[in-house]
Amino acid sequence: MSVLAGMRVVEGSAFVAVPLAGMTLAQMGAQVIRFDRIGGGLDSGRWPLAPNGQSLFWAGMNKGKKSVAVDMKSPQGRELITRIITAPGPDAGLFLTNLRVRGWMDYETLRKERDDLIMVTLTGDRHGRPQVDYTVNPALGIPDITGPEGHDGPVANALPAWDLIAGNMCVSALLAAERHRLRGGGGQEVEIALKDVAAATLGHLGMIGDVTLNANDRTKSGNALYGAYGQDFVCADGRRVMVIGLTDRQWRGLVAATGTDEIFYAMEQGLGVSFADEGVRWTYRKEITAVLETFFSARKVSDFEGAFNEKGLTWSEFRTTREAMQSDPDLTTENPMFRQVHQPGIGPYLVPGHPATFNALGRTDPAPAPVLGEHTEEVLGDVVGMTDTEVAQLFDAGIVQSPTFAAPRTAA
Repeated sequence: MSVLAGMRVVEGSAFVAVPLAGMTLAQMGAQVIRFDRIGGGLDSGRWPLAPNGQSLFWAGMNKGKKSVAVDMKSPQGRELITRIITAPGPDAGLFLTNLRVRGWMDYETLRKERDDLIMVTLTGDRHGRPQVDYTVNPALGIPDITGPEGHDGPVANALPAWDLIAGNMCVSALLAAERHRLRGGGGQEVEIALKDVAAATLGHLGMIGDVTLNANDRTKSGNALYGAYGQDFVCADGRRVMVIGLTDRQWRGLVAATGTDEIFYAMEQGLGVSFADEGVRWTYRKEITAVLETFFSARKVSDFEGAFNEKGLTWSEFRTTREAMQSDPDLTTENPMFRQVHQPGIGPYLVPGHPATFNALGRTDPAPAPVLGEHTEEVLGDVVGMTDTEVAQLFDAGIVQSPTFAAPRTAA
């Protein structure tokens, strides 16, 4: 049993945020039905790819879902999607999308078929214009404070942070709206704009207040931890580490582990400051780094990692993802979140489940992503309630598709 067992969610989506939302709900036990056009939607071939050309992105974002392939250009196909979205059931009538189409796949039209429908729609911006993470990020100034100190140009981030936050906000919005419905409040449409997610986050982090109230703009600071102390160092063996002194406890631990107590005490006395204040550590970060650089440049990682771990310091080594896979037990099946899963068309590899552990229910193993259209026949029968003959007619007409369906034929 999973925490969302019995819930049925329909997903029509592309890119990162909404597929992530559906996958997250599926990993918590909801039945998530994804529909795509015949031949595959926008994400069917998205990079990264497996050696055989299959999309690892598709496999990652659609774990545990059911897949239906439909000709969405045909009236029959659109009617089928409508029936799937609005199919009866007390824990159904839940729709996630960022592909809203006025006139048939919008809340006003769909609620005519089910008046308690809950539809969570992610848009680009609040005006309905298209946006993705890689346009929202520069529009709000984040690349201008990212990158090496003194670097002239903006630096984009490889991690689509706003998509990831927005996807989880879609999950929380859907669950909140469903709770409202369970308490007798009925259905509703919830709209979330990707740009608003990013703008709100800037506000929450104090960045809007910063530029409103302060005259100086924040600048690039490389790998330094803004507003406190954190810095990267190259060690004697050529390996690079990141050490953090964000809190006073972390700072005192770092000073003790590097044997620099007396040096920093003298520095505090000479400057008339206290490094117990994280803002002071930020202000004098270059002076602090010059002292600590002497420690790290003279030592291999193996010389201090045991002592750092024993003292509970907050630090890590810079690795490539491949190196992390080879050396970090948290990226193996020693971590109960991970399992070796056979993904159809690709093969076995390490796959994560949901990061949360619900101790009343236990952990659910991750499931593979479906092959495109794998559950078309099942969904049409079990969810829409069509007969075998009706389903076969749709396959024969090319309205739906499945990798395995073979329509029964009357003997000659």
